[in-house]
Amino acid sequence: MSDNKYMGLTRGGTPWEPSFVSDVDGAKCIGCGRCYKVCPRDVFDLVEREVDEDDDMYDDYEDDVMMVMTVSNADDCIGCSACAAVCPKDCHTHTPASALA
Repeated sequence: MSDNKYMGLTRGGTPWEPSFVSDVDGAKCIGCGRCYKVCPRDVFDLVEREVDEDDDMYDDYEDDVMMVMTVSNADDCIGCSACAAVCPKDCHTHTPASALA
C-alpha cells in the first residue's frame, strides 16, 4: 500500500483515495438536481444564474435566470463521487484528499 495517509481500501482490498467535490461549473450545469438527490451529505444547493442569451442550449428558456447547482457545504463531502457519476453535463470538479492537506 502507498505511504499516502489519505489512501483507504475498498472492500476488496484495492487502494482508493477519496476525491472531494470542489466546484460545480455553473455554465455547464442545467439544474437537473441529480447530484443534489444522490448526495448523502447535503453538499449542494440551488442558486440562480443569469441565462446567457448567446448560448444555444437555452434558446427555449423563457426567463432571464435559471437555477443551477453550487457547492454550499464542501466540508461535508465524503469523496464518494456519486455526484459526478450521475451528472449528464460533467459539471463537477473533484480534488484528491492528498491535494487538500
